[in-house]
Amino acid sequence: MPTTVILTVRGAVPTAGKTYEYTRPTTLVAGRARDCELRMPDDDVRVSRRHCRFDIDPPEVRVRDLGSLNGTYVNGMKIGGRQPGPRLGDGELALAEGELALFDGDVVLSDGDVVRVGRMELLVSVTAPGDDAPFAVHDYELLRELGRGGQGVVHLARHKNTGELIAVKLLTAEVATEPEARREFLREIENTRALRHPNVVEFRGSGTTGEALFFCCEYCEGGSVDRLIARRGTPLPPGEAVAIATQVLDALVYAHHAAIPSVQLADGSVDSGRGLVHRDIKPQNILLSGPGDAPVVKLADFGLAKAFDRAGFSGLTRTGAVGGSVAFMPRAQIVNYKFARPEVDIWATAASLYWMLTGHAPRDFPVGSDPVAVVLREPSVPIRERLSSIPPGLAAVIDATLVDSPRLPGTSAEALKHALLQAL
Repeated sequence: MPTTVILTVRGAVPTAGKTYEYTRPTTLVAGRARDCELRMPDDDVRVSRRHCRFDIDPPEVRVRDLGSLNGTYVNGMKIGGRQPGPRLGDGELALAEGELALFDGDVVLSDGDVVRVGRMELLVSVTAPGDDAPFAVHDYELLRELGRGGQGVVHLARHKNTGELIAVKLLTAEVATEPEARREFLREIENTRALRHPNVVEFRGSGTTGEALFFCCEYCEGGSVDRLIARRGTPLPPGEAVAIATQVLDALVYAHHAAIPSVQLADGSVDSGRGLVHRDIKPQNILLSGPGDAPVVKLADFGLAKAFDRAGFSGLTRTGAVGGSVAFMPRAQIVNYKFARPEVDIWATAASLYWMLTGHAPRDFPVGSDPVAVVLREPSVPIRERLSSIPPGLAAVIDATLVDSPRLPGTSAEALKHALLQAL
């Protein structure tokens, strides 16, 4: 189910209560002219013939005043217009902090914003993909925070009736006003829902609470690999590190061939795809579940994942965009992020294994250096230069996988798993 933008008409106009729903990119012009998609009453002289424009690319919505005489009002704040706007008294705030991103006559709207044009108001709503009976946060007791990042906060929660422990990832209303953050969060919901594998974190439900989005997944009591090493204060022995890496590779064997039921294309249509490239594999996204001596590895955080067979056709990645963690990213992912193939995940898994064994990323990033420039120019440091006790056969497999210039070696997840097991 794709993300839906809903415009609801309010105010003293004959069309009050009417709704318009959009699941794909479109542009609407509001005004009194007959060719306007959002036609305003002819007798409302405060409205210009072509007053303002809505640019809709779910979940993002922008409104731009088109040089109207009286301006367009968003949550009471005037944008554009040739007439002077209202004066503010001492101490009055024109805008609540984080409510809107204002540009010259251009506003990025968030869920629940109201745009007023003359006598007509348009309420903007954004509905995220969710289950038919989505989880409600009030059914859970939030116990403690598990972690936070740029895309939201993760809480440990317990179901009030069953006692089941789950992880609830919440994109707060403040963060949800950032279009790219909201887009990545919705993408993570869709991708996690589509995947079913023992080594992929299990999706349990999604929904909204107030203006915030959330989704639920299984709780991995062992935490992430980086926290495991932080607790121990030392890197992992080869056998344990390889056991974790091979389970990550099992998840990738599945993900790289999985059917993806809902891929939004650049023209706004939705189609199926096959094969998901994760694009953000790192120790923080490798979770551990089950007994401490034999944990089950769960690959998490599919917010940057993409159906690679639709590379170049999907509308989810802007040209020139780069996402992920640079320390665990091959050169090819920076050079051609939009067209990243499964090989970038193989490289990142080997880089994560390198870090589990040595406590270092494959490349050195001197203080003050540009991390992207380091990835583009510097090769990986041979792993036995970090730690000479690494078995030579294992070191050879890791070093060969981490070659990324002039190109990636093209090793598959299956092949790397076999090579690692043979090297031990």
